[in-house]
Amino acid sequence: MRYLITGGAGFIGSHLAEALIARGDQVRILDDFSTGSRANLAGLGDHPGLTVVTGSVVDAALAERAMADVDHVVHLAAAVGVRKIMQERVAGIRTNLVGSETILAAAAERRLPLFFASTSEVYGKSTRPAFAEDDDSVIGSSSLHRWSYACAKLMDEFLALAWFHEQQLPVTIARFFNVTGPRQSPDYGMVLPRFCRAALAGTPLEVHGSGRQSRCFLHVADAVAAILALLDTPAAVGQVVNIGSDEEVTIGDLAGKVVAAAGSTSLIQPIPYATAFPEGGFEDMQRRLPDTRKLERLTGWKRQHDLARTIRDSLTWSR
Repeated sequence: MRYLITGGAGFIGSHLAEALIARGDQVRILDDFSTGSRANLAGLGDHPGLTVVTGSVVDAALAERAMADVDHVVHLAAAVGVRKIMQERVAGIRTNLVGSETILAAAAERRLPLFFASTSEVYGKSTRPAFAEDDDSVIGSSSLHRWSYACAKLMDEFLALAWFHEQQLPVTIARFFNVTGPRQSPDYGMVLPRFCRAALAGTPLEVHGSGRQSRCFLHVADAVAAILALLDTPAAVGQVVNIGSDEEVTIGDLAGKVVAAAGSTSLIQPIPYATAFPEGGFEDMQRRLPDTRKLERLTGWKRQHDLARTIRDSLTWSR
């Protein structure tokens, strides 16, 4: 099979490219390298199964050319990371709305199967104990810019499902919950690589807010296994599916686990949100736990890496 991965030089995309090539598929990557890196693709070297196209997903002509002879599209390209969303407000919205519309329209022109990456952010401020795919979204005020990412990705989902229903575009939507691990950059606010870098440097681990907010961190290898399973599952077409871990941890406890695993002397330093995000417009949610029964039912997928392994692998890469 011949796959196009938008954002394929990024964190998840580069791991997926390696996995597809390892099983004998061919991969074309479309990436503008705004957050992705050629270093992420170093493990593939000059593999004949890989081609790289440099450019943006908002370029309709380029997107159409990149899809010219592929069998399947995986749309991962997006403006992600809390800090990037807060600092590049217009560009972030434009990438996530216009870029997705461009890719959807180009894929629909050729009726190409499309895997579309969404996010757990679309659930917003809901306080349900575990988010299931049909749960309501509870989004904050437009005066708080952090919600622009959730709104843009939710609108992307509406658009993708509209293409599915009106034009029979075979699209599968996956909502990722805090995927992390080797190659994830600490530069855009991602918490585990940020903690790993600080612990290894012996500097304080900055915990935003109270530290009692909880998340479930999924190893990127498990996320890639879920993507591959969904790509190979026809019953997933037209569905929205959560991808995440059920192992919950508070951010404060995560910091402690990283310090212990690194053998570090770093202190854990609480930082008010207003200090962490001086540009304003930030609001956090206290809990984000996925219900992954639909993914398991459709594909048989099971998580293989626990949090301790995820932390160790992240520290190894950070070193």
